[in-house]
Amino acid sequence: MKRHILLYTFMLFMAALPPYGWASEYTQLTIANEGKAPDQTVRFEPDTTSVLKNPLTGWVMYLGRTWDESFWQTHRYDAMPVNGGDSTVRVSDYAGTCYIRINWNMLESKEGKYVWKDPHSRIYKLLATVRERGMRLAFRINVDSRDQGQNTPLYVKESGAKGFQDPNNPQVWSPYPDDAVFQQKYEKFLQAFALAFDDPDKVDFIDAYGLGKWGEAHAVKYNNYSNKVEVFEWITDAYAKAFKRVPLVINYHRLVGDTISWAAPHPDSKRLLERAIAKGYTIRHDAFGMTGYYEEWEKNFARTYRYRLPIIMEGGWITGGQHRYWIDPCGKYRQGHSEDVRLGEYEESRNAHVNMMDLRIGDEVASWFNSSFDLVKRFEREGGYRLYPTEVRFVNKARQGERVSVQHNWRNLGWGYCPTNIPQWKGKYKVCIALMDDKHRIVKKQLADEADLSTWVQGHDGHYTTTVSLDALPKGSYTWLIGLVDTTKAYQPGLAMAVDKKLLVEGWAKIGKLEIKK
Repeated sequence: MKRHILLYTFMLFMAALPPYGWASEYTQLTIANEGKAPDQTVRFEPDTTSVLKNPLTGWVMYLGRTWDESFWQTHRYDAMPVNGGDSTVRVSDYAGTCYIRINWNMLESKEGKYVWKDPHSRIYKLLATVRERGMRLAFRINVDSRDQGQNTPLYVKESGAKGFQDPNNPQVWSPYPDDAVFQQKYEKFLQAFALAFDDPDKVDFIDAYGLGKWGEAHAVKYNNYSNKVEVFEWITDAYAKAFKRVPLVINYHRLVGDTISWAAPHPDSKRLLERAIAKGYTIRHDAFGMTGYYEEWEKNFARTYRYRLPIIMEGGWITGGQHRYWIDPCGKYRQGHSEDVRLGEYEESRNAHVNMMDLRIGDEVASWFNSSFDLVKRFEREGGYRLYPTEVRFVNKARQGERVSVQHNWRNLGWGYCPTNIPQWKGKYKVCIALMDDKHRIVKKQLADEADLSTWVQGHDGHYTTTVSLDALPKGSYTWLIGLVDTTKAYQPGLAMAVDKKLLVEGWAKIGKLEIKK
């Protein structure tokens, strides 16, 4: 009886433990008994300086939609002055993603004639130069023509879609988003666009709303305002049906889908955004550093989804002369000092634990590099996600056919997280233990299925034990490897780790030697 009471008490104690810490170590030791226990340990010091161009993390460079492929030279992106102009760097060496706000008309001015299929077109050549530099693309497609010129192709109007003219430019026409003809034509376009760009090797994310002024999800003009919710459901459904592999994002605007741009939060906004999130969307915001606009509602929304969804940041102020940023309510921005705004954006991004920050174009990108280059490098070091194995314990001698255990601990240096929990990435990136023979061939791979990269956040490391069977491996010398692999690509390394490059072989980190005997 006493024995049963002691066992019951121990079970209650174990159930009360938190999901991290001692309980996970207990699980690790229990699992380790399944295979020969490790007897060697290697510890890794993190690489805190290299630019790791992983998806959904790091700096986002913007493109001007009217630019051509020569902008790398004409706008000095291949020779951007830093620290007062003493030296230059390539912007593409720091940004892994290139975002372009483009309009539908530029992509399909005539029905069925898609510009991305024409190698002689300006857009095709422009996007090709981005890919040549090893960067992924990101898109927002605008359809509302106000303040921008003809954003929707006129064949939509000629097909019978109802719309309205820009009061400041009557020659420019926009469709009502609740018009059936517009919706039918736009869905057809999206399906064609997705055939070309629903590819995570090419595209990091799609800014998947695009309605309203500048595609920012506010100031939407309807034929009938009562269709607001129906239109929101239609547009988010249309993107979710078209894009299955590339993450979709939406602006967590306090007036999302509404007809106005600046007011108290609309009571529908939270519910609508949650509807998009339920369909697989993640979130971004276009007004970081604009403290009179990015307020408690936005901060609370971001806080709710911290480590549940990656957050993408865009600064709100344009410091090159269009905005009077020095009147910001924070009182910290001096006229003529865009570096003050850069610091404000950085601090707000850190508070929100964002995964991605923007460089944008014009004075924004110039000031980031010329007067705030320390922040550019600092974000690479401490923002987004930056993963590495802190310690690995392994066996260095074994017999043929044995089962051996590898214990491995992981850490994320960044304030963001690796979003393997989003639908488009579910099961895509995993920890993998591998063995390489003396001819540098990978002869064994074992996934650590229990390792969930999305749970590695500051203050919570990952602790795991993986059992590896040595069946079918002949006697000889091998090298233990560990990596973060892409399960859609035969378990090849898919995420760069913050590990000294001298310790890497084709994306794998070398752990130590294993001698297999008969």
